[in-house]
Amino acid sequence: MPSVRAFLFDAYGTLFDVHSVLAECRMVTGDAEALSQLWRAKQLEYTWLRALMGRYEDFWSVADAALQFATRRLNIRVDAAQHTRLLETYLRLDTYPEVPEMIQALRGYPLAILSNGSPRMLKAVVEHAGLTPHLAHVLSADLVRTYKPSPAVYALGPKHLGLPKEQIAFVSSNSFDVIGAKAFGFTVCWVNRAGAPLDDLGPPPDATVSRLDEMPRALGL
Repeated sequence: MPSVRAFLFDAYGTLFDVHSVLAECRMVTGDAEALSQLWRAKQLEYTWLRALMGRYEDFWSVADAALQFATRRLNIRVDAAQHTRLLETYLRLDTYPEVPEMIQALRGYPLAILSNGSPRMLKAVVEHAGLTPHLAHVLSADLVRTYKPSPAVYALGPKHLGLPKEQIAFVSSNSFDVIGAKAFGFTVCWVNRAGAPLDDLGPPPDATVSRLDEMPRALGL
């Protein structure tokens, strides 16, 4: 495994728990899990479709459209204020509980986020979590106006960290992101919390863990 000199993290589902929206979802439906799951699935689908069509809109707009679809599909009636409150949960998502321990273990390495999230969304959620002092960069796909797994997004990592891609460890919980990052040339760790099978679309990750705090050892640090 190449020597790792910096770490690049996906945000949603990796550092931040996208299903920490459940409390707000429960305010509008008795099946909060269904709403959370469909909302998240549509966010991903819309990023892929917009990238393929070349019709970019930032992730705030994508999340908004995905929420509108999810509530319609599940026959959940929400007024404008409820919709706004649901959408704004993405500005204050919870981090996974092992994040502080992992950051402590990686002291001395440059750490950065590379996310589909819009700059405003990422700034808000990073500040809410108190992660700002620990991050050298918070990089948004908005800089290249497309979405992961486009190589143009992954190329932001080497550009801003000033390192060869082989010396950057990319960490994500999303299977498509793991495959895309490995195809780009990063050293990759998959945080497979659900114990899911990997999609057979490309090279496998260099390491697979169930929690972020297992990652440093898995990469031989």
